[in-house]
Amino acid sequence: MKLKDTNTESSILDAAESIFQRKGMDGARMQEIADEAGINKAMLHYYYKSKQLLFGAVFKKAFGLLAPQLNAVLNDDSSIEIKIRNFANSYISFISKHPYLPSFIIMELNKNPDFILKLKENSSFPNLVKFKNQVKKEVANGILKPINGEQLFINIISLCIFPFVATPLLKAFVDINDSEFKVLMNARKTEIADFIIDAIKTS
Repeated sequence: MKLKDTNTESSILDAAESIFQRKGMDGARMQEIADEAGINKAMLHYYYKSKQLLFGAVFKKAFGLLAPQLNAVLNDDSSIEIKIRNFANSYISFISKHPYLPSFIIMELNKNPDFILKLKENSSFPNLVKFKNQVKKEVANGILKPINGEQLFINIISLCIFPFVATPLLKAFVDINDSEFKVLMNARKTEIADFIIDAIKTS
């Protein structure tokens, strides 16, 4: 049996991510991905038998890069305020380069609720224990207004994710083009942090 070459597989994943970013999951074609990777379609199918499997592999690779970043932010020794700023910056910076990730997660969860169990198998999947305990401590010390750690995290990640899930709708509402949207998202790194911090800090 022919062994798969890691360099070829890496080229396929890079090519697929490029096509998925430009055309989305539905608009991408396996032939386009093969052309981008510099291989024939038969070779592409040898590595990935379907576009869905390929998309899943691209997602897994990207999530494997994002998860450690977010987990490191949540579990370092900085204050909650700094954590919020770093989380928003890290998440939006990464998703701006991989905008298909949030939609893919939602799509997969709708089709397969157990999908999240596969994500949690990643050793770097974000752990909220320290974050929640720290929120309790800062509330008790009068640094933060009374707030639940889980609710705070949901607020942070929701404000970060939604614009990327609803990009076409938001661009229509605000009446901006792609480049203007990128500028808006870049500014959002601090806008989100300032908004949340102003809402939860006691002074």
